[in-house]
Amino acid sequence: MKNRSSFTIFTTIFSVLACFGLAFGAGSPESPDPTPFPVNSNTADGFRALENSDNAFNSAFGWFSLFTNTDAFFNSGFGAGTLFFNDGADNTAVGTAAMFFNTSGPDNTAVGINALRDNTTGNRNCAFGSFALFNNQVSGNASNAFGFEALFNNDSDGAGLGLFNNGFGWLALFNNVDGIWNTAMGDGAGLGITGDHNTAIGASTMQAPGTGSDNTVVGFGAGGNLAAGNSNTYVGHLVGSTIGDEINTIRIADISIDGFGSAECFIGGIFNNFQPVGGSVVEVTLDLTNDHLGWDIGPNQAGNAPQRQAMLNRKVEALEATVAQLTAQLKEQAAQIQKVSAQVEVSKPAPQVVVNKQ
Repeated sequence: MKNRSSFTIFTTIFSVLACFGLAFGAGSPESPDPTPFPVNSNTADGFRALENSDNAFNSAFGWFSLFTNTDAFFNSGFGAGTLFFNDGADNTAVGTAAMFFNTSGPDNTAVGINALRDNTTGNRNCAFGSFALFNNQVSGNASNAFGFEALFNNDSDGAGLGLFNNGFGWLALFNNVDGIWNTAMGDGAGLGITGDHNTAIGASTMQAPGTGSDNTVVGFGAGGNLAAGNSNTYVGHLVGSTIGDEINTIRIADISIDGFGSAECFIGGIFNNFQPVGGSVVEVTLDLTNDHLGWDIGPNQAGNAPQRQAMLNRKVEALEATVAQLTAQLKEQAAQIQKVSAQVEVSKPAPQVVVNKQ
């Protein structure tokens, strides 16, 4: 399909240039012996660059650049050994050995020493940085790597996966082998990811090697031990770095960081939005020992009567204990007041009689 498309483009350009030739008098009596239009319109500069090419519109600059290119159009190689084994179309390689082993993979762009070096049939990849997408082999397609050794091992086992990944930063998604639809931004971000559908934003996020999928991690060092856990959301500096794998868990600047967590929490859209308890509405609760959010059943909600009654009993017992404690304190205070009053009465001076001497 790609070769057919490239051929169509070539024939269109060829026709246009042929028209230019006729416009300048090719074949006219004034020029009875015109020079034929060169079919092999390639540009090469370097030892054995483009030596075996039979096709057009390729550019090779460097030692053995595009050496074995025979049938492919519209390729550009700048640097020693760039696109050495290439026979795919529409590729651009800049840097020594960039896309060295590419055979038939089309529409790739590699900029940097050894960028996309082992790519063979993968297509629509963009690699910017030394060793970016280095081990991308068979069909690691539509991936983007920006940074030194970003997506270094994408499809390194040649299994034909490693699709639709995006790594931005030094060592970003370094060990992604068969993972698909992963995105990592930051130095070392997602370094250990081999699963699918993960998003790691922040330096050193999700560095533990594992096959966990569907995780979203944001913040420096967040999810550092998250290896095989699935469907988790971590937000905040080092969140989840002191715990192991979890499933379906949300952590936002929680106490797993340093035993305290955030001192304040402000969430818009809650204040002044009164929500009566009842029907389908439940009460959100907070465990003061570990900041664990939960829920409680409202008094008007139908169903689960035993559970509701048990909860009410516990609350009543807690209130009774509080009342008893307050009553005891009041009795003690009353006794102390009575004692002080008695002492005041004793300390009063005796009354004196005044005699009227008239």
